[in-house]
Amino acid sequence: MKTIRTKEDYLQSLRELGSVIYFNGQRVADITTHPAFIPHINAAAKTYELAQRPESEDLATAISHLTGKRINRFTHIHQSVEDLIKKVQLLRLIAHETGSCFQRCVGWDAMNATYMTTYEIDQKHGTQYHARFVEFLKRIQSENFMLVGGMTDPKGDRSLPPAQQEDLDLFTHVVEKNDKGIVIRGAKAHQTGGANSHEILLMPTQAMRPDDADFALVAAVPLNAPGVVQIFGRQTNDERKLTGGMDAGNPDYGLVGGETLIVFENVFVPWERVFMLGETEFAGLLVERFATLHRQNYGGCKGGVSDILVGACALASEMQGSAKASHVKEKLAEMMHLAETLYAGSVACSAMGSKTASGAFYPDPLLANCTKHNVTRHIYEIARLAHDVAGGILATMPSEKDLNSPEVGGYVRKYMAGVKGVSPENRMRILRLIENMTSGTALVESMHGAGSPQTQKVMYGRLGKMDMKKKMAAKLAGVQ
Repeated sequence: MKTIRTKEDYLQSLRELGSVIYFNGQRVADITTHPAFIPHINAAAKTYELAQRPESEDLATAISHLTGKRINRFTHIHQSVEDLIKKVQLLRLIAHETGSCFQRCVGWDAMNATYMTTYEIDQKHGTQYHARFVEFLKRIQSENFMLVGGMTDPKGDRSLPPAQQEDLDLFTHVVEKNDKGIVIRGAKAHQTGGANSHEILLMPTQAMRPDDADFALVAAVPLNAPGVVQIFGRQTNDERKLTGGMDAGNPDYGLVGGETLIVFENVFVPWERVFMLGETEFAGLLVERFATLHRQNYGGCKGGVSDILVGACALASEMQGSAKASHVKEKLAEMMHLAETLYAGSVACSAMGSKTASGAFYPDPLLANCTKHNVTRHIYEIARLAHDVAGGILATMPSEKDLNSPEVGGYVRKYMAGVKGVSPENRMRILRLIENMTSGTALVESMHGAGSPQTQKVMYGRLGKMDMKKKMAAKLAGVQ
């Protein structure tokens, strides 16, 4: 594969890849021309486009510590606190351009987590995983391809560990080893950007016991490898993407991240692409590191998306004549406060980051978990306030076809009118954008992406230093 620099390079690479992908029960021959995929591809393409703009080069690119060459920042291993902060700033910038998920963060976080953890596995066991991964990483940086981070397994019966599942394939695992490599079976679920990525970096989905050795796997797999099948997930109102236009809300960039279920049916992986196999004591550490790196992101991307939503609500209120109402001003101010609170959390956990044994930098895990936990609450409140400001018309508005109908279009224009001088069409476009950005799929992703609220609470228990806090309280109170 040649180096991907532009959007057209990216589109051509996806055409050449030819992954096996199904949508609505049918195999898709070319995702770059299919309306269900185009918005998500456009959003991911922004990660390439911004790297070509002089004004965003500092955020969108970095200097590789491996080769000394300038690379796309989405392939970079964080080398400083400044890198961690620039990551968050970049995510907010791209969110301003797309108003949706641009999908490339998951693979970026997987790369950084794997880089840190393989170094420590090698230190303990004398393995060669880190050296292998560095060679793979050099190729990622050189070719600038898009990597999906494959962590979440279907999990089956969650009361049972991987090795005790009735169907072992509910956790991705190794079924064969030979002198050339391994053969794997299983699946990864909720894979953001899977359809329009080039490779997947598989990781264990949870802490594991010695009996789970075949499931403690980190490996890179091309998404066009024999035996890899993707099934594209449905989203709220996704039929609107098939026709495009105003009713899609954000027709150019879609809704969330175009998630897929990725199936591995006896897929061969050569040894040079295996970066962990059987070291179960490191599975939990890798999961924690990936989760922390991914939770760091959310104040950047969700803060940026919320900026768009605040602007849309402000425009909607101006178009309907309620912008000067004190309660509307108050709600818009609260939305901005919540958005900036999310962003502040991401900046804070980045600023408090530290250097790991591998040399890569890592955000403060407690603050990163607080950031993501705030997202699970604040995004819902921002959406609630948006619904309040926009009004019930979000749920009942006529379609674009009705607007343009010779029979009823006149009625739609007459009764969708707002402030004098504002076209009914423009008002409807803004309302559709608000609907798109506050729909069910977007909210569910805010809740469960990078881990549900309960996972953050578990981390509070581990990282919150409760014993230290009790000692401080006891000292001040004079408790002996």
